Amino acid sequence: MEMVVRQVRLSDEQPLMDIGIRGGRIAAIEENLDRTGEEEIDAQGRVALPGFIEPHLHLEKAFVHRRLPARSGTLEEAIRVTGILKAKQERSDVLERSRKVLDMAVRNGTVFVRAHPDVDPIQGLIGVETALELKDEYKDLLDLQIVAFPQEGLLKTAGVIELMEQAVAMGADVVGGCPYNELSWNDTCAHIDKVFDLALKHDLDIDMHADFADDTDDKRFAAAEYIARKTIDTDYRGRVALGHMTSLGALTPEHAKPVIDLLKEADITVVTLPATDTYLGGRKDDARPRRGLTPVRALHAAGVNVAYSSNNIRNAFTPFGKADPLQIGNLLAHLIQFGTPENQLEVLKMGTSNAARAVGLSDQYGLAVGKPADIVILDTFAFADVLLDIPPRSWVLKRGRVTVITRHESRICRECGHAHPG
Repeated sequence: MEMVVRQVRLSDEQPLMDIGIRGGRIAAIEENLDRTGEEEIDAQGRVALPGFIEPHLHLEKAFVHRRLPARSGTLEEAIRVTGILKAKQERSDVLERSRKVLDMAVRNGTVFVRAHPDVDPIQGLIGVETALELKDEYKDLLDLQIVAFPQEGLLKTAGVIELMEQAVAMGADVVGGCPYNELSWNDTCAHIDKVFDLALKHDLDIDMHADFADDTDDKRFAAAEYIARKTIDTDYRGRVALGHMTSLGALTPEHAKPVIDLLKEADITVVTLPATDTYLGGRKDDARPRRGLTPVRALHAAGVNVAYSSNNIRNAFTPFGKADPLQIGNLLAHLIQFGTPENQLEVLKMGTSNAARAVGLSDQYGLAVGKPADIVILDTFAFADVLLDIPPRSWVLKRGRVTVITRHESRICRECGHAHPG
C-alpha cells in the first residue's frame, strides 16, 4: 500500500478500521489490515468521513464586505451593491480573494467545490477565466467545477446569452440560471427554457438559483414547478440542482406537497444555503419573523435529495463565513431542529454524499473500496459528536495524498505560575 490509515472510526456501531490506499484509490477497508504502507497515519480512533463538498460557492465575490457595506440587508441591496463592485473587478484581486476562499475550504476538509462565477456585461468573463486558472492551480488539493451563472438575467440584460456560450466554450462545466432576475413571469419561463436549451446543446448539467424570496406572491419566485416539469419533459432527471428555494418554505403543507412531489419525480437536488438565506430572509417581518429557509424537513421526508453549502463568504449577501461545511451544517441542524443523533447523521450526509449527488459525483465518491481516497479525519472520536464539536480536521487526503495536517493545542492553566512551559 502507498498509504495506510490505521484505526479510524467509520461508524459508531462498528469497530475501528484500517484503510489501505493504492493509486489514489481506496484498495482495502479492513479491521487490522495486515499490509503496511509506504506512509501510515495512526488516527487513534478518530472519525473519518469522505471529504466535504461545497456544491454552491461564489469565489470572485468573496471578501468584499468592507469595500461597500450593505446597510439594509436585503437581496435587492446585495445584488445592487455587488453590481457596483463587480464593475471594478481586477484579475489579480479576484485571484487573491478566490485563493483565500479555496485555502479555507481545503483546510476545512473540502475536496470538491462547485463555483458559480457571474457571467454578465458588468464583469464580463473574469469570474470564469480566474476559476479556470484556479482549477488547474488547485488540482492536487481539490476539484473545481465551474457554473456559468447569469446573475443579471438572460433576457433583462443584453449580451448575456452570448457570454454564456463563450463561458461554455472556454470550459465551464455547468449551465447556471437566475430565473427570478427577469422583468416578468413570461421572461422567467423563457430564461429557464434558454438554460435548458444551452445545457442540452452541450450535454451539461444545470444548476440554477431559484425561488429566492420570502413568499410566492410574485410568480417569478415560484418557478419550481415549471423547472421540475421542464426537467421531466427533457429527460434531465438527476442533472438539475436548485439553490436557495426559500419561497417554497412560505407555502402551506398542502400547497407545498405537489411541488415537492414534482421535485422528487424530477430527481432535482435542492441546495439550501442557510447562512445567506437566514441572513437575508424575513427582513420585512415585524412579527413572527421567518427563518428564511427552504422546507428542508419536508423535502427530506419526501425523499428529495437535499444538500447544503456556504454560498457567499463575507460580502453583501453573507457578511460572515469561513468556507467550513461543519459550521454550516451545525447552523442548519439548529435551524431545522435536527437534533437527534439520527438527524445529525442526516445533516452530515447533506454535506457529503447528498452534496456529491448534487454535483454528479455519486459513482466516484465515498469511503468504499475502489473509490477515490478523498478523506477527512476529524479530531473527534464519535460520529455523534461531529456536529457538536466542529472539530479540527486532523488530516485531509486528496486522492490518497495528505494535503492538510492540523494540530490543535489548548491548555487550561489551573494554577498560577504554570502558564508557560519550562
